[in-house]
Amino acid sequence: EHHVRTRCGSVSVIVYGDQDKPALITYPDLALNYMSCFQGLFFCPEAASLLLHNFCIYHISPPGHELGAAQICPSTSPYSADDLADQILESKRGLILENLFRLGAVMCMGVTAGAYILTLFAIKYRERVLGLILVSPLCRAPSWTEWFYNKVMSNLLYFYGMCGLLKEILLQRYFSKEVRGNAEVPESDIVQACRRLLDERYGSNVMRFLQAINRRPDLTSGLKRLRCRTLIFVGDSSPFHSEALYMTSKLDRRFSALVEVQACGSMVTEEQPHAMLIPMEYFFMRYGLYRPCHLSDSPRSPLSPSCISPELLSPESMGLKLKPIKTRVSLEV
Repeated sequence: EHHVRTRCGSVSVIVYGDQDKPALITYPDLALNYMSCFQGLFFCPEAASLLLHNFCIYHISPPGHELGAAQICPSTSPYSADDLADQILESKRGLILENLFRLGAVMCMGVTAGAYILTLFAIKYRERVLGLILVSPLCRAPSWTEWFYNKVMSNLLYFYGMCGLLKEILLQRYFSKEVRGNAEVPESDIVQACRRLLDERYGSNVMRFLQAINRRPDLTSGLKRLRCRTLIFVGDSSPFHSEALYMTSKLDRRFSALVEVQACGSMVTEEQPHAMLIPMEYFFMRYGLYRPCHLSDSPRSPLSPSCISPELLSPESMGLKLKPIKTRVSLEV
C-alpha cells in the first residue's frame, strides 16, 4: 500500500502484480474500498487469472476510505467529484506511481460512485484511458429520489455516525434482497463481511465522499464525446439499473456494450463475479489480451489494437441478459 499526496489530500493505492504489465485501476463505491468491492471478482479463479496475467492492478481508494483510515481533519477543505477525478492524474506525480501512466493509457474499472469518478476522468483526460469497465454506473446528476436518500444519509452520518439504519440503507444500495436475507434466511457471508467493514468507517470520511457525489454534474454531453471502449455491467435489482440503461443509450454503440445480470444488486463484482468473465474476455480480446492458456510465452501483453473483429464488442454479441445457472443434482444410492 502506498499513500500519495495530492492537492486534494492523500490518496491510498494498493498495487498488485508486475508493474511492467499494463495498468488497470479500480475505484470503489461509497463507504467501501477494494476489499469489499472487488474481492469477489479477484477470488473467482478464472477472473483473477484473466486480470492478473494481463495487468498490474492499482486499487485506488477515496480519501479516508482505505483500510485502517484515520479520521480526516474537520478543517480540511471539502472536495468535489472533479477533484477526485483530478486526483487520479495527480497521483502520477508520486514516485511510486510513475509507472501508472507510462503506457499513456490505462484500463479502468469502477463500481457505482467509483464508476462515475472514472467516467469523469475518462471524459476529462481522454488520452489517458483506453477502456472502461463500469459496474452499475452513475452518469447523471442525482434524481430527486437519490438526492433525498443522500440527504438522509448525510444527516445520519452527521448526528449518529455509522449507525445501524445507515448501514441498512447502504446494504440495500449494494446488494439484492436475495443475499441480504430476511427473517427466515440469514444474510450471506459477503453481506456480513461488508457490514463489518462499514463498522470501521468514520462517518465524517464517508460524508465527504457522499457530499461530493451528491453534487456531481451531469455527464450526458461528455458521454457523446467518449471514444474509449466501454463495458457496462448492472444487476437488474440495482437501484441504479435505469441509470445504467440511460448511460448505455447515450454512448456510441460501436464502442459500448451492456450486460444485465439477473437476481443481482449493484455490486456484480461481489454477488455474481462469474457473470463478468465471458464478457470481459471478449472485451479484452479487442486489445490483444487473452486467458493465460491462450497467451504466448511472453508475459507482457501490450494494450494495442488487434485483428479481432469489432463485432466481438457489438451489443448484439455482448448486450445479453445473463441468467444465474441453477443446477439440480439427483442423489442416487
